Amino acid sequence: MKILLVEDDKQIADYVAKGLREKGHVVDRADNGRDGLYLATGERYDVMIVDRMLPHMDGLSLVKAARAAGMKTPVLFLTTMGGVDDRVAGLEAGADDYLVKPFVFAELAARVSALARRPPIVETTHLTVGDLEIDLLSRNVTRAGKRIELLAQEFKILEYLMRHAGEVVTRTMLLEKVWDFHFDPKTNIVETHISRLRGKIDKGFDKPLLHTIRGAGYVIRAPQ
Repeated sequence: MKILLVEDDKQIADYVAKGLREKGHVVDRADNGRDGLYLATGERYDVMIVDRMLPHMDGLSLVKAARAAGMKTPVLFLTTMGGVDDRVAGLEAGADDYLVKPFVFAELAARVSALARRPPIVETTHLTVGDLEIDLLSRNVTRAGKRIELLAQEFKILEYLMRHAGEVVTRTMLLEKVWDFHFDPKTNIVETHISRLRGKIDKGFDKPLLHTIRGAGYVIRAPQ
């Protein structure tokens, strides 16, 4: 495998690189986020190992920028920042796994191998639930062939629900993903938009797709 290691602690970088090379892997190194991003977007790697705290560009920003540039390489964060919020932030930035320092090299090697075995992510441009369809490129929404016009926020809600079809999506999840609110705005903004969206995708059709799960959230699913 070809692995990119972005780590500014020379002792740790030397240790990890040596161990990986002994296992037969090719390892490229960068000791700051800026150079790491340059390599990540300019070369093809099977796995990236990235520290969170880096000079010039932190690990979160590096991974976000690389993902935005279309990089699909699996990413493992290797960091001292082991809190739950830190892990969540890392995964939401685009990482696939998270290992906290101090670590055992055998576990690191096993996690790297596991990431490399994952099938490549294929980005879909088309979502379907029952007879409801979204084309993410043209932003066209149809149900049973009938065109449905949605406002920007309604489209975001529907896309998120359809990406999680069959799963309960909470009000908090929608506030974070659609409006980027990380607090409760104490308004009925979610309920209002859900009501409008339901009126557009379910009104006039025999079987509803969008359901409210009392006390839990919302779910979109194909009729049984």
